Amino acid sequence: MFVIAGLGNPRKEYENTRHNIGFDVIDMLAKRHNINVTENKHKALIGKGYIGGYKVILVKPLTFMNLSGESIREVLDYYKVDAQEELIVISDDISLEPGYLRIRKKGSAGGHNGLKNIIQHLGHDKFCRVRMGVGQKPDGYDLADYVLGHFGAKERKDVDLAGAAACDAIELIMADGPDAAMNRFNKKNHAAEA
Repeated sequence: MFVIAGLGNPRKEYENTRHNIGFDVIDMLAKRHNINVTENKHKALIGKGYIGGYKVILVKPLTFMNLSGESIREVLDYYKVDAQEELIVISDDISLEPGYLRIRKKGSAGGHNGLKNIIQHLGHDKFCRVRMGVGQKPDGYDLADYVLGHFGAKERKDVDLAGAAACDAIELIMADGPDAAMNRFNKKNHAAEA
C-alpha cells in the first residue's frame, strides 16, 4: 500500500496558488484513476483506490502547510505504512522553474516548512518526494506572498504539463522504484516536451 500526500493549504482562497501544487497533483491523480478524495479523516481529505494494481491512499492534509506532518503521521500510523518504502510526498519547490520536477528518495527540507514538519514528525528524512517547480520569487517580493500567489497563464500551462508528468512519475515510482523515476523525470522541462 502506498500513501501519496500532496501538500497545500485548505480553503478556497489558497486554490491554484504556487504552494498548493501538491493538492493539484493529487487532484490530477484522483481524476486519472477515478478515486474520490472526499473522506475527512486523520486531519486530511483522503481517498482510497488502486493505481497500477497497487492499493493507494491519496492524502490532502487539512492542517495547513506548516503542520502537514501531523496529518501524514496519523495516516501512516493508522494504515501501518512504512514511510521509507511506501510514502510519496508532492510539494512545491521555488528552486525549480515551472515545468520542471525533481524526485528525491531522501534529503533535507530545503527550507520548505511542510517538508520540515513531516521530517520532524517521522523522525527521519528518508521518504520519497516529488518536488514541483514554481519558480524563484522575484526580487523585492515577500516569500510567503509569492508562494501564496497565483500562477500567470503561461506558468499555469507549464505547471499543468509538469503535473501530468508528476502523475506518470508517481506511477513509475510505485511500479519500478524511485531510481527509475529519477532517471526518467529529473532535470527535464516537461512543459517543453509536451
